[in-house]
Amino acid sequence: MPGRRLNIDQPGTAAVARVVAVVGGGPAGLMAAEVINRGGVQAEVYDAMPSVGRKLLLAGRGGLNLTHAEPAAAFRRRYGERERELTPLLDAFGPAELREWAYGLGIGTFIGSSGRVFPIGMKAAPLLRAWLQRLRAGGVRFHMRRRWCGWAHASGQGYRLCYATPDGREERKADAVVLALGGASWARLGSDGRWFDVLHAAGVALAPFRPANCGFDVGWSAHFRERFAGQPIKSVVATVIDLNGAEHRRRGEFMLTATGLEGGLIYTLSAILRDTIEASGSATLRLDLLPEHALERVVGELARPRGARSLASHLQSRLQLKGAKVGLLRELVSPAAFANAALLGAAIKSLPIVLSAPRPLDEAISTAGGVCFEGLDGQLMLRAFPGVFCAGEMLDWEAPTGGYLLTACLASGFAAGHGVLNWLHTAGGNVNAFSDHPESE
Repeated sequence: MPGRRLNIDQPGTAAVARVVAVVGGGPAGLMAAEVINRGGVQAEVYDAMPSVGRKLLLAGRGGLNLTHAEPAAAFRRRYGERERELTPLLDAFGPAELREWAYGLGIGTFIGSSGRVFPIGMKAAPLLRAWLQRLRAGGVRFHMRRRWCGWAHASGQGYRLCYATPDGREERKADAVVLALGGASWARLGSDGRWFDVLHAAGVALAPFRPANCGFDVGWSAHFRERFAGQPIKSVVATVIDLNGAEHRRRGEFMLTATGLEGGLIYTLSAILRDTIEASGSATLRLDLLPEHALERVVGELARPRGARSLASHLQSRLQLKGAKVGLLRELVSPAAFANAALLGAAIKSLPIVLSAPRPLDEAISTAGGVCFEGLDGQLMLRAFPGVFCAGEMLDWEAPTGGYLLTACLASGFAAGHGVLNWLHTAGGNVNAFSDHPESE
């Protein structure tokens, strides 16, 4: 990547002794803090956990997927119903800007064979270390084990926020606030969604949390569960029909679990599957177990005489079909269909799997729901609470895995940070937004 310096600075911002509370130390909050501090305003980061960036570190265990290199139009479509709201954020800080930003931290990137973008070395820890070192050197201050629990009365200009700490209740004043509190998955890493009730009580427009990029329950037999849970299903095509009757096809792989299915291929279709289950009580996923073979060839190979060989040996010899794929067929196809080449061939090319429910919120990679964009202005400030901005996964959007989640989190933090600077510069913070609101716990 070229060494062009990404313009995070905010020219023209008045150099005044103001403080912005950034509540949440994930990627969105850290990006907002960086933009704010480079704009000449003190950023103070508060987080309930002992350290920041915990979910980022977990995401990077198998290789940190920073973003994706597909064309911009295709990239934006990954955000579904929120494409319109996220497009201006991605225009300001999209995949190219993210890679330049990483380069500025001394982290080079590369594009994998699937189009996914990774840091050289693949790991999240070097990037996070370099980022935190730069933030601290720039003057960003961190306050750990501080759980935001609501507003306190404001006196004059600015806001007082309440935090629960190991030593009891604490109140801190700020001239503006960025809330970047995450969604409601992986509570042990800090994203527990407990902020939802606080904002709901304050009258902020919210959409209920729903699991995204999640697994689904099927209800396997005990025999199948014991034998095949944890086995991968590779090189298949999945098809699902959405509520509008449109067909969606994806190629990839997934994992069989004790309760059902999970993994990359399932995550790409999880929003459609979840919405269908909510509307209809179940969703049917169809698998093509041999996407390289036409139906006619599959049926022809099955119809060949197999002599003394077992059907399992015949399937492996003629179609290279074995292991967990054959286990799926045995689990879901009737014995009568197994005895009929045409019926078995049809099942191999379009195996229906009925999904009964998504897995619980806390197991999901991400969540949909949260703060509605309709309650925000174009700079992600709450219309009802001037000077309070929202960013990251606590906003009501979703996207599949593949770098789209992290990119949008960083883009929203970038937007919120600039929004804070613009608001402080133009409005001067002369709004006492919370003086009429009682304390919330």
